[in-house]
Amino acid sequence: MLFRDAFKTATRSLAHGKMRSVLTMLGIVIGIASVIILMSIGQSAQNLILSEVEGIGSDLIIVIPGAPASGNFSAPASAQGIIITSLKERDADALRREPSIVAVAPEVRGQAEVVYGNNDESVSYQGVNADFFVARTLGVKEGRVLTKSDIDSGLRVAIIGLDLAQTLFSERVTPIDKTIRLNNMSFRVIGVLDKGGSGPFGVDQGNIVIVPLSVAQKQLLGINYYNDIVVKANSEYDVNFVKSRIAFVLRQNHGIMTADKDDFDIRTQEDILSLLGNITSILTLFLAAIASISLLVGGIGIMNIMLVAVTERTREIGLRKAVGATDTDILEQFLIESILLTLIGGAIGIAVGAGIVGLIYVVLSTFYASLGWAFAFPISAVLLGLLVSTLSGVAFGIYPARQAGKKNPIDALRYE
Repeated sequence: MLFRDAFKTATRSLAHGKMRSVLTMLGIVIGIASVIILMSIGQSAQNLILSEVEGIGSDLIIVIPGAPASGNFSAPASAQGIIITSLKERDADALRREPSIVAVAPEVRGQAEVVYGNNDESVSYQGVNADFFVARTLGVKEGRVLTKSDIDSGLRVAIIGLDLAQTLFSERVTPIDKTIRLNNMSFRVIGVLDKGGSGPFGVDQGNIVIVPLSVAQKQLLGINYYNDIVVKANSEYDVNFVKSRIAFVLRQNHGIMTADKDDFDIRTQEDILSLLGNITSILTLFLAAIASISLLVGGIGIMNIMLVAVTERTREIGLRKAVGATDTDILEQFLIESILLTLIGGAIGIAVGAGIVGLIYVVLSTFYASLGWAFAFPISAVLLGLLVSTLSGVAFGIYPARQAGKKNPIDALRYE
């Protein structure tokens, strides 16, 4: 039998049993749509996270206390809750004397409850110096940034994030010069940050309180060391060269002779992007693998229904074989039916998945515009869907097709 004839026979058979064909395709449709939706969400989340990190600046270098983490996915010791006191004021002073560095911004961090009137919110707070705003290229929407005089005088002043300003104050009330309480201490608000988003350590910049470094160290935390030092490289120097100079200066300060004895870790934007890219890619593949389980279920459903179809059409098979159809002709017809079902189901699944992804994007961009969620529709998800649906049609269609082809024509014609 010519392939064209087998194809026409298969399509007529599918059209004859419309409801059965629709129900057979349903599992594939759901599976393909799930793969596309989850991979799209994973890709969008990856793009959002990486764009946030890129926003901190390619000339930004972060010095973290503790030995360099071993392995690509290991967090530094300080990020695991281990208190390390190796970064001190003398380190920041030494780095300021390095000509390849524009700004040096030591940081300390903590968690506390911030209160204004009857409103309160649990927030992260940061103690910084005046160079922090230069290093991080941050500005204020209202008010002013911290100055060297604020730091040296130990004034209890604060700059708050955009989201926190909306939480604590009504639209009619300006936060500037209002007094808030942080960890039961009074602070006068002198500024509101001009943008939110995530900082280098995942800190929500929209829901943060920034206070003078001296106040945070002595009055809020009672410490004399830094949680990290943010360095802005001079644009005239290569970032990797600046990184090597930072390592040289700190080794001199800490009396370290070889790199394997380092008690600090230096991260550039490239390092952070590489780490986050690896992690988010694995998470995206993990989501796709979970969604692919539904494709497996859909394929098994096709095999079961095709087996039922073979049983129901036993007399038809016997009649065709009686007039000259070979085992290969019968196998070819049923295999074409199976592949057509999965391909059509795959195409519908892609359309459904794309529609749902588009709807999610519209909802998020309309009602949650501050998230900055970007539409991502990875072509790899479409190709994966088509590939898996085709393979499912072949893999789960072969057994029923072989069962049909092996039927004895005499027994098939006698079948009731």
